[in-house]
Amino acid sequence: MNKILILGGYGNFGKIITEQLVRAGIDITIAGRNEEKAKKVAAELNVKEAIFDVNTSFDCYLKIIKPKIVINTCGPFQKADYSIAKSCIKQGVHYIDIADGRDFVCRIIELDKLAKQANTIVISGASTVPCLSSAVVEKFKNKFSQIDSLIYGITPGQRTPRGRSTLTSILTYLGKPLKSSFNSNKLVYGWQDIYRQKYPELGKRWMANCDVPDLDIFPKQYGIKVIKFSAGIESSFLHLSAWALSWLKRVGLSINLEKYADFLLKLSNFFNIFGTDNGGMHMIIKGKDKFNQVYERKWFLIAKNDSGIQIPCVPSVILAKKILSGELSEFGARPCIGMVKLQEYLNELSEFEIIQYIKN
Repeated sequence: MNKILILGGYGNFGKIITEQLVRAGIDITIAGRNEEKAKKVAAELNVKEAIFDVNTSFDCYLKIIKPKIVINTCGPFQKADYSIAKSCIKQGVHYIDIADGRDFVCRIIELDKLAKQANTIVISGASTVPCLSSAVVEKFKNKFSQIDSLIYGITPGQRTPRGRSTLTSILTYLGKPLKSSFNSNKLVYGWQDIYRQKYPELGKRWMANCDVPDLDIFPKQYGIKVIKFSAGIESSFLHLSAWALSWLKRVGLSINLEKYADFLLKLSNFFNIFGTDNGGMHMIIKGKDKFNQVYERKWFLIAKNDSGIQIPCVPSVILAKKILSGELSEFGARPCIGMVKLQEYLNELSEFEIIQYIKN
C-alpha cells in the first residue's frame, strides 16, 4: 500500500512536504496535472507520480492508489469545496490539508459526523496559521489569567519562493471588507490598517490586514477579546503598492485581480534582487497574569537563508507521522488547533536556520 498521496506534490509546499516524509522512510506518491513537473520531482526524490486532474479524476485514482493518507496542497482554498475531503472519507482515507482559507478551515467541522462514521481523521489548516499560531498560544496561555489581545503576523523574505495560489488567496480579499471576528463589530478591510513591526535581526517590516481562520477560532477557543492578524512584504514598494491597490478596490475599482495573478507574481519576482531570503513571524500576547497584573509576552520566529518556506510545511509532516504511528487516532473532522506542540514544531525545524525569540 502507498502510505501517502500528496496532491500538488511538486509545488512549492508540496515538494518540501514530500522531501521531509521521504527522509522519514515513508512511501509517497505525488499527484497533479502537470506531467513534466511531476515526473521531474518524482525522479529527483525517488517517489511515484500520478498524473490527473484532482477536480475530475480524483475518485478514480484514489481507488487505484489506495493511500492511507491524502495531503492536499492544492490551493487557493478560499473558494474550494470539500469534495476532495469527502472522497477521502467515503473511501476510508485520512485527509490533511494546508488551507489558510478562513471559512474553509472553520467549516471543516461540518464533515465531523461523516468522518467519525467512516473511522477517518480529517484535519484542515495544517499550516503556519492556525497550527503554529495556536501552538504558541497554547505554550503561553497558562501564564495569563485572561488574554485581552493578540497582535501577530508573518513577513516572508522577498526572495522566498511564492506560489500562485498564495498570491491568489490574498487577491481574493484585497480591499474588501473582512468578516468581523467573534465578539467584534469592527469593520476592517483586506491589506489595510498598515503598521510597522520591529523584528529581531530583520529590523522593521510593513504589515497589513489578512484574513485567516484564527480570527474566528481563537476568540472562542482562548477567550481573546481583540485579535489582529497581518502579513507583510519585505519590499516597502511592493507592500505599499498593494496597500494603494486595496484602496482602489475599496472605493469601487471594478477589476478581477485574481485574473492577473500570474502577471503580478512575475512582477513581484522582479524585485527579488532588492530583497533578502530572511523572514519572520511575531505574536504579541497581552492580558493579565495570575495575580491580575498587566502581562505581555512577545514571541518571534526568525527564518534566514531561505528557511522560511519550511515553516508552513511542518504540521502536515508531523501529523502524517502521528497518524501512521497510531499516536493520533481520534476520528473526526476539525481545524488544526492545538494538535502540534510548539516544541514539536521547533524540533522538526532544527536543521534549518530558524531562531525563536521570547520577550516579556
